Amino acid sequence: MNSLQGKVALVTGASRGIGQGIALSLAKAGADIALADIGLDVLEETKVLIEKEGVKVKTYQVDVTNYDTVKTMVQAVAADFGTLDVAVNNAGVLGIHKVIDMTGEDWDRIMNVNAKGVFLCSKAELEVMLPNKSGSIINISSILGKTGMSDVSAYSASKFAVVGFTNSLAKEVAKEGITVNALCPGIVGTGMWRGDKGLAKAFAKDGETEEQSWERNQESLLPQGEAQTPEDMGQLAVYLASAVHVTGQAISVDGGFGM
Repeated sequence: MNSLQGKVALVTGASRGIGQGIALSLAKAGADIALADIGLDVLEETKVLIEKEGVKVKTYQVDVTNYDTVKTMVQAVAADFGTLDVAVNNAGVLGIHKVIDMTGEDWDRIMNVNAKGVFLCSKAELEVMLPNKSGSIINISSILGKTGMSDVSAYSASKFAVVGFTNSLAKEVAKEGITVNALCPGIVGTGMWRGDKGLAKAFAKDGETEEQSWERNQESLLPQGEAQTPEDMGQLAVYLASAVHVTGQAISVDGGFGM
């Protein structure tokens, strides 16, 4: 029997990248899946992939910076599926700015989604989990939640905040049958690193293409010399979803970046 058979898992920011990879891994482990994102249309690709695994799947629209919409979404998941066992708070945004050039609005946008969003989702999820005396909350931080990097100070600050929040919340609910952990991805070839608005292009040296920058950063930053995948993150999420005595941890999947 699959390890998460009969469980219900919610994944925010599930339309692509790490969120999609985690949702698919949880489905492969047997969990029924609730997919949430800022729009319903962007979730169709993930929904189709999940349906192929033979589990129940539904999509939900949510703005993780607005508690009313978050609570409505979580309560709808609990009503539609009958419960909520696993919650992966993955929705996040990137901002690339030097501090001298960053505006207050830039800072607020990143902190509101990445840090406040994790708080609001966790709060709503606990309203379902606490009465059941069981559950697993997995907050997606980053290796940049453990070490800073130039030009992404607001993003790094938001991910450090997720680690601190996770540790504190884990202690609050440790005797309530609920685990709370942070998953810290390293370098993953999703939209935050690749493309015209990604870190590979932003960190390219003079005369270097985005692809060349991507290859160089993998080689220079990662002892293993190759990027991680959304599926790598999914493997840890599946473990944390059922590890009843692992809580308050910030675990990196980073190819040795943080060694």
